[in-house]
Amino acid sequence: MQPSDDVSPTPEPQASWTPLLRARRAALKWAQKSVPGVRGVAGCGPSAQKWPGPRDFLACGQVHKRRPRILMREGGTWGRARAAAPEARYRAVGRADTPRAAGTVKWEVRKRTGTCTREGEMWRGTHISRVEQVKLLDRFSTSNKSLTGTLYLTATHLLFIDSHQKETWILHHHIASVEKLALTTSGCPLVIQCKNFRTVHFIVPRERDCHDIYNSLLQLSKQAKYEDLYAFSYNPKQNDSERLQGWQLIDLAEEYKRMGVPNSHWQLSDANRDYKICETYPRELYVPRIASKPIIVGSSKFRSKGRFPVLSYYHQDKEAAICRCSQPLSGFSARCLEDEHLLQAISKANPVNRYMYVMDTRPKLNAMANRAAGKGYENEDNYSNIRFQFVGIENIHVMRSSLQKLLEVNGTKGLSVNDFYSGLESSGWLRHIKAVMDAAIFLAKAITVENASVLVHCSDGWDRTSQVCSLGSLLLDSYYRTIKGFMVLIEKDWISFGHKFSERCGHLDGDPKEVSPVFTQFLECVWHLTEQFPQAFEFSEAFLLQIHEHIHSCQFGNFLGNCQKEREELKLKEKTYSLWPFLLEDQKKYLNPLYSSKSHRFTVLEPNTISFNFKFWRNMYHQFDRTLHPRQSVFNIIMNMNEQNEQLEKDIKDLESKIKQRKNKQTDGILTKELLHSVHPESPTLKTSLCFKEQTLLPVNDALRTIEGSSLADNRYSEYAEEFSKSEPAVVSLEYGVARMTC
Repeated sequence: MQPSDDVSPTPEPQASWTPLLRARRAALKWAQKSVPGVRGVAGCGPSAQKWPGPRDFLACGQVHKRRPRILMREGGTWGRARAAAPEARYRAVGRADTPRAAGTVKWEVRKRTGTCTREGEMWRGTHISRVEQVKLLDRFSTSNKSLTGTLYLTATHLLFIDSHQKETWILHHHIASVEKLALTTSGCPLVIQCKNFRTVHFIVPRERDCHDIYNSLLQLSKQAKYEDLYAFSYNPKQNDSERLQGWQLIDLAEEYKRMGVPNSHWQLSDANRDYKICETYPRELYVPRIASKPIIVGSSKFRSKGRFPVLSYYHQDKEAAICRCSQPLSGFSARCLEDEHLLQAISKANPVNRYMYVMDTRPKLNAMANRAAGKGYENEDNYSNIRFQFVGIENIHVMRSSLQKLLEVNGTKGLSVNDFYSGLESSGWLRHIKAVMDAAIFLAKAITVENASVLVHCSDGWDRTSQVCSLGSLLLDSYYRTIKGFMVLIEKDWISFGHKFSERCGHLDGDPKEVSPVFTQFLECVWHLTEQFPQAFEFSEAFLLQIHEHIHSCQFGNFLGNCQKEREELKLKEKTYSLWPFLLEDQKKYLNPLYSSKSHRFTVLEPNTISFNFKFWRNMYHQFDRTLHPRQSVFNIIMNMNEQNEQLEKDIKDLESKIKQRKNKQTDGILTKELLHSVHPESPTLKTSLCFKEQTLLPVNDALRTIEGSSLADNRYSEYAEEFSKSEPAVVSLEYGVARMTC
């Protein structure tokens, strides 16, 4: 079958085909208007008499010179499409169950290699622009060398393929800003800053091409509505049942049961079942058992955005609780009896300590300024048995400005050590990280040392409150330091309680003043904890980086929307996929080899926030700058050691089994030469992988250090150390003799 660029006349369709052909004609009309050179629309053939059940459609797209051309072909396999258009680099595949559905069928564009680049609308999926002889500069290279290649613009990605066929993929949703610089002798520079801290610098040969790419990226990186985001077209080839199982992986009701609630002091309330009391809270909320619904309703009217005090975490051993809410609408003198009764109920729910802390995470000056707007903070004269505490975490605007200053320092080439650290200090970023950490430490100590419950709030209770409550829970509960537990923590304190991910991450084209790195700060605080307590966390920093990647990618539905109600209205569980099962499937990549799950020293973490414990997170802010000085991965070395230890343990068990068998056969207990030859194992050194033996930069003493709880083999060797130092007797114990030879 030869490709044809023309659309043949279509006979009058049957009634059932009318919706399909209307969609085809509308798509063709739009495409011809928007994309010069479009000749046809992929779809079901006009000669078909009836719908043959589920049907596959395929369209191949290519760019010939500067005029995009869509080669349309009907079929179900890539082979047929390649025969029709062997020069096509991409394909678009859609599937529809009915003629009506074909007009809105989801399309999937794949490179011929099988790498997924897009699942989305028909024409946006098949329209691919290409610019050749583009240079990719390295911002930290001292030799000013560049890579020359071809730049492709798809509906979801910007793709650069250099002359060595190495591919660089940039998701449109990751793009934070695009800047077209002044024309130079080598071409037109285009600088792209990404939300995952990647910076790319292209030199496009012709200014016209650069201008086209610039305008396209401005449009593609800022979507107007949720349905245009990547998650709504992403299809990982799971059926509806698998999709549902992915969303059911995290069950917050089970998580509260693990904490020990409901109990005699706390109960599940259905007051917000229809989101009538608070739209930004989840449906299911846990409140003190003695708090009636009128008290809850009255308190919600006295709190900003209706976010009244509810349970976030319950410490079963201390019978103390972490609760969260928003600021009161107290102004200078207003009060609310229902709100006072609710706080008193929280205090009474702790039988160990009758007073409770109210922690305002804002600087005191900011909280006092809010009083002029009719808001503010609790008056201790009106609330019995509370102790008030300000912790001084700055607002989202200060944090956004601080991060921007940090990125300016990071992106400056050739800075001296003094200039770098001076810029890092002036950005204030690590100072803000310390403030969040100090607040979480105060929260954890209030519960573990004083057995006191704590109520946390900021202004609206969805930014700084989420940071402090989640970090405090992480310090108190080792479960949240596992891979699965960390997912539960994010679902509980961030997603369900209404952190505005879409606004803070800039998923849609909205107010830039609402964008702020609140969740990024939380991840960085967790990373600092993993640096201080490397044995306490099941996951490595790769896990944190992957989560940070996906809060901006819009590939999964978890972080879309600003609250649970909005997510239900978008039907995310029906139309998108959850991130968590995909991370669990690859959890081996995120495991921390130093993790010690049996260690009781890390039940509660007590980090030290002295200044020199805070450092620049190089692998977050420079993870894409490959020409920076490479470092050996300590984790890779330790993983190698663990694999060797596992092999040694297996060898020892085999030897012990053989020795036991020999003991049953022999009565004199003398180790004969024949026995020695039969049980002597191959030297473990010979089994050592080259990648481990060639780690020449690792000092010998470091390689021989014993890591607590690392392996049974290490412990067994240490038991035999004294025996090894003795001169060899004529007759020795079988067990010690074989152990010595094994070593």
